[in-house]
Amino acid sequence: MLMQVLRIILPIALFAGLIQFWEWSVVYWEIQPFILPPPSAILAVFETDGASLLGSAWTTLGTTLAAFALAVFSGTALAALFASSRIAEAALSPYAVILQVTPIIAIAPLIIVWVGLDNAWLAVLILAWIAAFFPVLASATAGLKAVDPNLRDLFRLYRADFRQTFIRLMVPSSLPYLLAGIKTAGGLALVGAVVAEFAAASGNTNGLAWRILEAGNRLQIAKMFAALLLLALMGVALYAILSFVEWLLLHRWHGDRRRA
Repeated sequence: MLMQVLRIILPIALFAGLIQFWEWSVVYWEIQPFILPPPSAILAVFETDGASLLGSAWTTLGTTLAAFALAVFSGTALAALFASSRIAEAALSPYAVILQVTPIIAIAPLIIVWVGLDNAWLAVLILAWIAAFFPVLASATAGLKAVDPNLRDLFRLYRADFRQTFIRLMVPSSLPYLLAGIKTAGGLALVGAVVAEFAAASGNTNGLAWRILEAGNRLQIAKMFAALLLLALMGVALYAILSFVEWLLLHRWHGDRRRA
């Protein structure tokens, strides 16, 4: 119980101390606000430009969630195909790896040209999906292949067909792997959405990355920090929600989650 309380109190206390030191150091060393604004100036941005920033945050969050959902669906579906067919895995897995190792920023201009500047949101969605897709595929595939051979032999002994084995054995056994990949994909979907918005460099996206570019061009550094703060909060909230879902699904039967 004490350790759980400390896990909550210590990060909050450290964060509060860092904010106080930041505020003091900017004033003490007379750092120019266009180099490093104090936290008070960053909070003041939300009073003047909070509505526009929150609107852009909703845009980025919507793209992130859509890309994340597509990555989970397509990644798990392809992993199921790989688990059921070695031929399909041998034929398609190299292309999945190529898709993962190709930098998003390198293919972003090509995607934007293909979909058109008028469909900048679609280009951002595709790029964010590419960023989040592979962790789900890799984790789900590894989980489906990590089934206990003894349990597999037991299912064969009882003459279970592939559908029964897949639903009642392979899917539950792969769940810890899949959820770990989904947690990773959630953060990567947000990163991919922001990088894609930067690459699009168009007000049509209206996301937080565009606000950061706009503020940077105008030397509104406090506004840049405010947008970065919103991105950080979105990433932390997404990770916390996915971690809770993972605990909710696994804590009753998976040993590591039970001890946590």
